[in-house]
Amino acid sequence: MDSKKKKKPEKTIHGIAASNGIAYGRAFLFVQDELDVPHYKVEPTRYREEVERFEKALVATRHEIAKVHAEVEKNLGPDEARIFDAHLLVLEDQALIGETIREFEKTSMNIETCFMSISQRYVAVFEKIDDDYLRERVSDIRDVARRLLANLLGRTAAKLGELITDRIVISNDISPSDAASIDRSSALGIVTEAGSRTSHAVIVARSMRIPAVVGIGALTDTVESDDMFIVDGYDGVVIVNPDETTLFRYGKLKEQKRTFESRVMSVNRLQSETLDGTRVPHFANIEKETESDLAIRYNAEGIGLYRTEYLFIASDDIPDEEAQFAAYRKVAETLHPRPVIIRTFDLGGDKVRSNGVSISDPEANPFLGFRAIRFCLEHKDLFRTQLRAILRASAFGNVRIMYPMISSAVEIVRAGEILDEARAELRKKNQKFDEKIAVGAMIEIPSAAFTIDLIAEHASFLSIGTNDLIQYLLAIDRVNSRIAHLYEPTHPAVIRTLQRIFADARKARIPVSICGEMAGDPVFAALLLGLGAQSLSMTPPLLPSVRYMIRHMKYSEARKLAKDALKMSDPKEIYAKFADFYAERTRELNVEDAEE
Repeated sequence: MDSKKKKKPEKTIHGIAASNGIAYGRAFLFVQDELDVPHYKVEPTRYREEVERFEKALVATRHEIAKVHAEVEKNLGPDEARIFDAHLLVLEDQALIGETIREFEKTSMNIETCFMSISQRYVAVFEKIDDDYLRERVSDIRDVARRLLANLLGRTAAKLGELITDRIVISNDISPSDAASIDRSSALGIVTEAGSRTSHAVIVARSMRIPAVVGIGALTDTVESDDMFIVDGYDGVVIVNPDETTLFRYGKLKEQKRTFESRVMSVNRLQSETLDGTRVPHFANIEKETESDLAIRYNAEGIGLYRTEYLFIASDDIPDEEAQFAAYRKVAETLHPRPVIIRTFDLGGDKVRSNGVSISDPEANPFLGFRAIRFCLEHKDLFRTQLRAILRASAFGNVRIMYPMISSAVEIVRAGEILDEARAELRKKNQKFDEKIAVGAMIEIPSAAFTIDLIAEHASFLSIGTNDLIQYLLAIDRVNSRIAHLYEPTHPAVIRTLQRIFADARKARIPVSICGEMAGDPVFAALLLGLGAQSLSMTPPLLPSVRYMIRHMKYSEARKLAKDALKMSDPKEIYAKFADFYAERTRELNVEDAEE
């Protein structure tokens, strides 16, 4: 028998590209098993003791998270540390704590069982949210719940901080605190079976510049400690036991990517302008007021979309006017004199219920249900409070208001009437605000897309939400994994609808921007510009790559490409056309550099 160990065959697996970079190293398997929580009845004479045990575990868990917060702030900075503010909010959630104690008093079951039951109920609600960012907050609840249960059970959880050096972490999933405990000098890359681009673990990985691929599917059961991995965080590819040819190819690719990224960042402070002189303003999408500094760092020309749902979702109670005003004012002052478009909240339907507000029971079709502007027009007091807060913030910067999920001009008129009431209330109190504040509408429903002329009579600007628009046009639930492959931004119906929106907006002489995910993909830059987009708004870190692409194409080229695409019928061929153009632009630049 041959004593030499047989070389394992190379295997390529595709997942979701989560954090840019390329890494090569040996596997480190990190699988967090579910805690084994005992179930037993507590004698009435020990009720007080059981509640005190719960309270001590809460204190201990807060101390643990505060320690992680301090370590992350020291090593990565305050922005990354704010991830764990959400964890502390979970532990201070009086609804969660109160429901746990009430469950204990009702059932007499041990406090671990009661807490696990209530926390799982919260997780189930968050998992139904139709928002990638907010849905990913499930990981916060799970992470905190696991820590608290471990403290109640007297167990110490495994930590990635004890990771063997120079390894690729392979896991079923990674919690935010696990990710934050990683030593950058130890972890070369991250691969998880679950997860998405918006998970907090991915946010931490990006902050530490660790390549990551998520959503890879079943893998942990087949990984061995001597397996070697390549992690391609650019294209979402994982290669197990690569051969010499593959290693050489990826070695060259890694150097090319480094060169390209440095070039991309070199245009970060420059204007977004095509080679033939067409300006394409770039704006930032943000979730929280603290992200306004990130928009400045990436040279955004303003905030194209400030989603205000986070204020409501992250709070135990509905944030009052003063709390909202403080958040809006911070963004307005930070960006001044650049514009800040504040979208009124998109709650209702499948969104988490807010304390003190009667929201309808879960709906069969939440995407088509009682949400966004529909919810606002039914809850006028809540809506008017938010409008007052936005108006007051307008005295401190260039603030604009935008209504979500508009389906007709009638809704803008009704919303305008409530805005007039908010104005009148502020005048009575002699509170300053911008009397000429601009009001706009999100175009994300087909009925709005085909009535731009009517909507333009009551709006000062428009912004296209491509995520929902594509979903509604193609009848594709984009969070349904069975049909997610049918969600195609380059479907002829999508690009023809975009063209019509831009054309109708030009006739109505109303500016229109794009704030959906398409805007942040440099491959789509030529398509959107060629169809008629006047400005783009995206997550701040994506700004340099799109700006780079705009600066290395001609407007005339984009127009011709879009015109050709409108005659094509296959979405994949249309995408390939623009992907090839993107590759051509970068390839030409590499050649030029080599010649120099």
